[in-house]
Amino acid sequence: MDPSIIAIISGVVALIIGIVIGKMLSKANVAKQIADAKLIEEKAKALEDKTRTEAELIRKEAYNTAESLKKDKMMEAKEHFLKLKEEHNKELEQRNRKIQESENRAKQTEQSLRDKLANAGKQEKENEVIKNKLNEQLELAVIKRQDLEKAHEEHIAKLEEVSKISADEARKQLVEQLKSKAQTDAMAFVKQVADEAKLKANKEAKKIVIQTIQRTAAETAIENTVSVFNLTSDEQKGQIIGREGRNIRALEAATGVEIIVDDTPEAIVISGYDAYKREIARLSLQRLVTDGRIHPARIEEVVAKTEKQLEQQIMEIGERTVIDLGIHGLHPELIRLVGKMRFRSSYGQNLLQHSREVANLCAIMASELGLNSKQAKRAGLLHDIGKVSDEDPELSHALLGAKLCEKYGEAPVIVNAVGAHHDEMEMLFVISPIIQACDAISGARPGARREIMESYMKRIDELEKLAVSYQGVQKAYAIQAGRELRVLVEAEKVDDKQVEEISFKIAQQIQDEMTYPGQIKVTVIRETRSVAVAK
Repeated sequence: MDPSIIAIISGVVALIIGIVIGKMLSKANVAKQIADAKLIEEKAKALEDKTRTEAELIRKEAYNTAESLKKDKMMEAKEHFLKLKEEHNKELEQRNRKIQESENRAKQTEQSLRDKLANAGKQEKENEVIKNKLNEQLELAVIKRQDLEKAHEEHIAKLEEVSKISADEARKQLVEQLKSKAQTDAMAFVKQVADEAKLKANKEAKKIVIQTIQRTAAETAIENTVSVFNLTSDEQKGQIIGREGRNIRALEAATGVEIIVDDTPEAIVISGYDAYKREIARLSLQRLVTDGRIHPARIEEVVAKTEKQLEQQIMEIGERTVIDLGIHGLHPELIRLVGKMRFRSSYGQNLLQHSREVANLCAIMASELGLNSKQAKRAGLLHDIGKVSDEDPELSHALLGAKLCEKYGEAPVIVNAVGAHHDEMEMLFVISPIIQACDAISGARPGARREIMESYMKRIDELEKLAVSYQGVQKAYAIQAGRELRVLVEAEKVDDKQVEEISFKIAQQIQDEMTYPGQIKVTVIRETRSVAVAK
């Protein structure tokens, strides 16, 4: 046979066998699937029964829960209703109570008005009775007045007949006599009042000035024209002088003072009239000596830094001064100028100390006179502000100070007081003469200025020596700028009678032998002490 035919036959046979086997397998699968389907159906039925049972249980449980919630909500609703009902009842009770109170007040007001109306009617009847009585009395008074006028006319007619002059002429003569007498009495009274007022004013003025001086009499520092800079060793003098004196020349040129290096051990003298420049030189020297690097370039750098540092110090001094005096609202530039007063002196008296003293004097005197003490103190502090101005115009320091005060917003009363304290401006306010008087008091006070310091110290020393020369005197102290002498005596040597004798003798000797302003009060103090020791 042909091999291709054999192959075809083999393929057909294989196909037939495959079909038969496929059908057999298919029948087996169908039977299996039917069995599986029945099993699944049985499981589904069992599951359905179970699900129905569970659903029934859930339904019953949900029903029970809903009933329970329903009962709870019903109970809550009932409680809420009862609560609202109770609150409503309370509000009704309060409203009824308020209504009842309002009705009671209305009834009381009504009763009060009825009582007032009744009283008003009663008072009206009483007033009517009084009015009738007054009318009757008025009629009687008119009749009596007519009778009096008639009698007066008859009396005047009789007087005219007796004196032979008319009533008008008599009246004129009497008025003239009274007028001349009144003028004389008035002139005498005015003169007396003026004399008394003048005497009283002088006494009061002297009293106020003396009290003010005594209350502010204090020790005043004297500013010199030289400052001494101390060194740790004389070897530092050569460093300060430098090669061929270049360091000391650079320091003098930068500070504007004179540096004196002499044989004084461990000290250099800084000479100059300007205390501000002397202070810059002293602080600069202190920095240079501490640092050890001293040459012209370094000197210029240190001097510049020192000037800035001193400017800050000046501002701090000014702020501290106005705070101490209780002065507020001062312009920063005026505060700086106040601090700059610390480095300026007038006749040997430190300008800042003088201005503080004048401010306190003005405050005390203004208070004694019933004036504004704060304004007086402010004007007293600023009265010499023109002496430290950065400008150097031709104006006097008083007018320049007034210009500065006006520039920096001070009140007109302050401006006038500053400008008029040397009579270079008309005094327009009462405080102005007080500033002038207190400036004179501060400058003329014993010990305030160098020109009378020696005589003042000599008089103080003489007072104390005179008192100590008496027998029994232990110590003596001159106080209140030499206006009072306190003398302490030994209680064992001097009795109470001798105390009076010693005070009288000291006062008489002072009066006979010494020259002094005003008066000096001598107070002798005798103290007895009893000491016992317990062992």
